[in-house]
Amino acid sequence: MRCLSSKSQVVRAVCNELPPVALLAGGLATRLRPATDMAPKSLLQVAGKPFLAHQLRLLAQEGARDVVICCGHFGEQIEHFAGDGSEFGCRVRYCFDGDSLLGTGGALRHALPMLGDVFFVMYGDSYLPVNFRAVHDRFKALQQPALMTVFRNQGRWDKSNVIFRKGRVVLYEKTLPLAEMEYIDYGLGVLTAACLSSWWENEVFDLGDVYGRLARERRLAGFEATERFYEIGSHAGRAAAEKFLNGVTA
Repeated sequence: MRCLSSKSQVVRAVCNELPPVALLAGGLATRLRPATDMAPKSLLQVAGKPFLAHQLRLLAQEGARDVVICCGHFGEQIEHFAGDGSEFGCRVRYCFDGDSLLGTGGALRHALPMLGDVFFVMYGDSYLPVNFRAVHDRFKALQQPALMTVFRNQGRWDKSNVIFRKGRVVLYEKTLPLAEMEYIDYGLGVLTAACLSSWWENEVFDLGDVYGRLARERRLAGFEATERFYEIGSHAGRAAAEKFLNGVTA
């Protein structure tokens, strides 16, 4: 297994610094086959560009200029496309799962030496029109070990999986959603390294396991996003993202 750092140096003003963003881009994307038979989901064309280009420009615009892409399936193609990130206004580094995929949680655990004590985590198939600095400020104010952004989905764009009350994620259940769940995991979180300390290095596990445990322990803060999320994890989602991003880039 290997983690690669860009040689470029980025000087960031301490008072305005946002933590690194871990971008989870290691999945097999089986729902999008045959489009993903020879390329990773991150590089699928959306609104005239590889989806990753839209993501990196969004992150740079939001002030999140240090990105660690957690790669697995076709990760070398991702590295070849994004390079050191300078084309997109940010620094990009890479952490590769290796011979076996580690899952979203395992990939984060593996990347901790590059991420530090506090970091954002974002799914590699998501485009999220949300204020990253406001999310980070809420994380600092609530003084919990992790924060999940949520959206009042009410089953509209995917199955709702969160009970959210008074600034806290009370319950998160990814596989067995309940009728009273009106909110959904928006796709952006802030985590401390300590949240992953009970899992072994190279252990295979899901980020949902981490969020679920934190919610049950009443240690998962929440931030409610007000604008819907966009994703390319399905053909329908990709079509909606295409329509939205065509408007953004017009």
